[in-house]
Amino acid sequence: MALWLTHDPDANALLDREPLALLTGMLLDQQYPMEHAFLGPKKIIDRIGAFDAKTIAEYDPEKFATICTTPPAIHRYGGSMAKRVQALCQHILEHYDGNAEQIWTRGNPDGPEVLRRLKALPGYGEQKAKIFLALLGKQRGLKAKGWREAAGDYGEKGSHRSIADVTNDESLAAVRAFKKASKAAKS
Repeated sequence: MALWLTHDPDANALLDREPLALLTGMLLDQQYPMEHAFLGPKKIIDRIGAFDAKTIAEYDPEKFATICTTPPAIHRYGGSMAKRVQALCQHILEHYDGNAEQIWTRGNPDGPEVLRRLKALPGYGEQKAKIFLALLGKQRGLKAKGWREAAGDYGEKGSHRSIADVTNDESLAAVRAFKKASKAAKS
């Protein structure tokens, strides 16, 4: 099943074919609308012509920040996110030979191990790592044993809690409604 995380077919195609773009979209998914966060990788590739860990990690930080803040910016906080994107790419270059997919494929890891690897990524905390693990399991065919349990509530079948559950406009609206209800319940 092809990913549908934005309203832009080209951005969705990039997310679908490039694991690093998907990881980067998830990195940008904070304090910013989900479907806009996942447009960030397309904005980057449109501006630098490539989307690979080595190119981004080695890009001049000031120039990369300018690329990320030029309207339309990759995020509301484009400058700080530019640093995070480069840190993520440097980590993947150093620990996974520049191949982001190795995070969930190298050594045939189980769900808890994939979660541990995701949590070790710059800009990824517990919740973001669990959501991304759920995204891999629900939409990318991850078969790692125990991924649902490791993803916690985000791994629940039929839920609409996060970007892991977004497959079209209707599911996006359901996730928004869930988040709004959860926020109201905490108030």
